[in-house]
Amino acid sequence: MRRRPVAGVLPDQMEKSNTKNPHSRLCFLASLSAFFWFLLLYFHFAVLRHQPTAPDPAVPITFQSQQQHQQPRKNLGFPERVSEPKEPTFPFDRALRTADNKSDSCGGRYIFVHDLPSRFNEDMLKHCRSLSLWTNMCKFTTNAGLGPPLENVNGVFSDTGWYATNQFAVDVIFSNRMKQYQCLTRDPSVAAAFFVPFYAGFDIARYLWGYNISMRDAASLDLVNWLMNRPEWKIMNGRDHFLVAGRITWDFRRLTEEESDWGNKLLFLPAAKNMSMLVVESSPWNANDFGIPYPTYFHPAKDDDVFIWQERMRRLERKWLFSFAGAPRPDNLKSIRGQIIEQCRRSKVGKLLECDFGESKCHSPSSIMQMFQGSLFCLQPQGDSYTRRSAFDSMLAGCIPVFFHPGSAYTQYTWHLPKNYTKYSVFIQEDDIRKRNVSIEERLRQIPEEEVRIMREEVISLIPRLVYADPRSKLETLKDAFDVSVQAVIDKVTNLRKDIIEGHTDENFIEENSWKYALLDEGQREVGPHEWDPFFSKPKPGGDSDDLSAEAAKNSWKNEQRNQS
Repeated sequence: MRRRPVAGVLPDQMEKSNTKNPHSRLCFLASLSAFFWFLLLYFHFAVLRHQPTAPDPAVPITFQSQQQHQQPRKNLGFPERVSEPKEPTFPFDRALRTADNKSDSCGGRYIFVHDLPSRFNEDMLKHCRSLSLWTNMCKFTTNAGLGPPLENVNGVFSDTGWYATNQFAVDVIFSNRMKQYQCLTRDPSVAAAFFVPFYAGFDIARYLWGYNISMRDAASLDLVNWLMNRPEWKIMNGRDHFLVAGRITWDFRRLTEEESDWGNKLLFLPAAKNMSMLVVESSPWNANDFGIPYPTYFHPAKDDDVFIWQERMRRLERKWLFSFAGAPRPDNLKSIRGQIIEQCRRSKVGKLLECDFGESKCHSPSSIMQMFQGSLFCLQPQGDSYTRRSAFDSMLAGCIPVFFHPGSAYTQYTWHLPKNYTKYSVFIQEDDIRKRNVSIEERLRQIPEEEVRIMREEVISLIPRLVYADPRSKLETLKDAFDVSVQAVIDKVTNLRKDIIEGHTDENFIEENSWKYALLDEGQREVGPHEWDPFFSKPKPGGDSDDLSAEAAKNSWKNEQRNQS
């Protein structure tokens, strides 16, 4: 009897099934092995790759080495993608790029003016009687800071453009000129510089006499606190900011916290050291202040006012070889004014306008300008400090200035006057006058007539950049003292920004040699020994020269303010 096959399975199928069993086991083992290796490789690449590798303790971890550890693996078989390093960006990049926009006439010249609270400027004018102990400054703040008009009674002036301008009024004149500046902006990202319309000179003038140092410093501290909280300040920490003070620098450089010490400490505040302060007399040993001209009596409203005046100064007959307007300084043993006055009195070709307190022709703009217009040379010794307003009045009259100290002009007004001082002036060393080694008359007579004519023409050509135009109008083509100053600030900030981008640093900069850097030509960075080193030997802190600077500031304030009354 035949055995019946298993249900559903044919005999030939049973034979095939028995023959396939060994192969199935091999497939199973192969699949299991492949799965094991898959898990091992997954664990290695997907897990272990992201675990931090313990650093070798012998190798210090630097920013560069960390970057190297984080570099992605190369993709084998594919071209590696190389990412170029990004150039660093600066918050003033856009401002620099505006200069390249030829269709923008203001490109690279935009000025952002801070909208200061009125306590820093306009409120002072509302209380103008408190601005001076001796002088009612209210009349001098009229006409946008120019003062009352001068009548042309003696025919000395032009018919228009002449004002009884106070020599300390630059604060308000400059701020009002800035309101007419053609390239103002409210966008700080395009600003070439930032103007701070703080009346620093008027502020300290209120408190120089009879007030403690807390009162003298209050507005300055308030100002820097206000500025440092502004976003515009953070662009360069104030190194692109500037302000103006119509006073000498020593009024803002109090050395101690003694109540008897002079002035305030504005220019010694850390924030103020970053800013540029334009003053009528700067310090030769500090880098954060710059000299700008004293205001004269002439404030032209249009180009023709200047051209007509210049032509008139060319045609004048000058009967005096030299002249001097001033008073002796008997209390100052280093002053040479006494010897100068003595030489003027002895000379038949010298003119002297003696000044003293009370009624004097020295207090009359007409008398002063008339004497300067009739002189070939005008003597400009130091005043109570290095500088004098008289130097600018004389050049306005086409008179060649004679200086006796390089700090009276040559190291002060490098933005406005030629660095080659022999083109427009004569220099006679103080010691030669003090020791009576030189006769001023003989020294000036030795200059050939043609050379005198060339020098006088140079002085007359400088007139536009030495006067402040009427803030209520605009000159068409000429650049006045304001324009020259603003452009110089813009150039200074622009060069600083470029140095930052290019990584340039002035590691060898010595602040005590600031006066030397001002005399360098374009592109020069290094200074060395100079013929004027003996004039500017830096005093030790608290030394005699520091005391004299403070005393000079006091005397200047008293003498000049009384002259205005």
